[in-house]
Amino acid sequence: MLEIQNLSVSFGGVHALAEVSLAIEPGRIYGLIGPNGAGKSTAINAITGTIAPTRGRVLWQGEDMRRWAQHRRARAGLARTFQNLALFHRLSVRDNVSCGALHARSHAERPVAVDTALQAFGLGEVVAESVSVLSLGTRKRVEMARAMVANPKLLLLDEPAAGLTGSEIADFCAHMRSFKDRGGAVLLVEHDMSLVMSLCEHLYVLDFGRLIASGTPDEVRANPAVQAAYFGAASNEQH
Repeated sequence: MLEIQNLSVSFGGVHALAEVSLAIEPGRIYGLIGPNGAGKSTAINAITGTIAPTRGRVLWQGEDMRRWAQHRRARAGLARTFQNLALFHRLSVRDNVSCGALHARSHAERPVAVDTALQAFGLGEVVAESVSVLSLGTRKRVEMARAMVANPKLLLLDEPAAGLTGSEIADFCAHMRSFKDRGGAVLLVEHDMSLVMSLCEHLYVLDFGRLIASGTPDEVRANPAVQAAYFGAASNEQH
């Protein structure tokens, strides 16, 4: 579905990503982990077109999409959430979710798709509320509904569980497993290691912009390079 080949991103003299390669297949949940500043959000931004890679290729079903506009990527089947919520705070919940359907749904499909997403994420009672008055957990559900309303093939999620309660995290995991069972793929950036290890089937580990390990959660957990660079160095950061 998605293949990243030798992806590099530099900001002046800072190399945020260096020669990173990974592959995403349908019907699987992947984790992208690493200490703060490892390049995880940069990778998602490069995949979704928020920033341009310095070198390397981003292939969607075999086609290089580095020159694709963001709306074309959305139409092709990519959807994302943001580490810092990127909602329209003066708009209602319904209007925010509707924005996710603009480039991926026909005009006739949008009302039903929006209603379905709102109900799926338990937002039926707050559809007319301004996003600015909602709790963090509810705003995160709004952002997830906005991503899902686009009928994506691949979800790229940047710390979606941060700040959620235990029951909200359980609901999130149920949604992701259901999405996977329908053939969707997930690339998850998350610092909650118990969530990552229980939800993800394959992990990619970044450190200082470089891919240092990949494999199943058990393989990654036992990898000495990961223990040294991630769990050891970041043990005091609640990773």
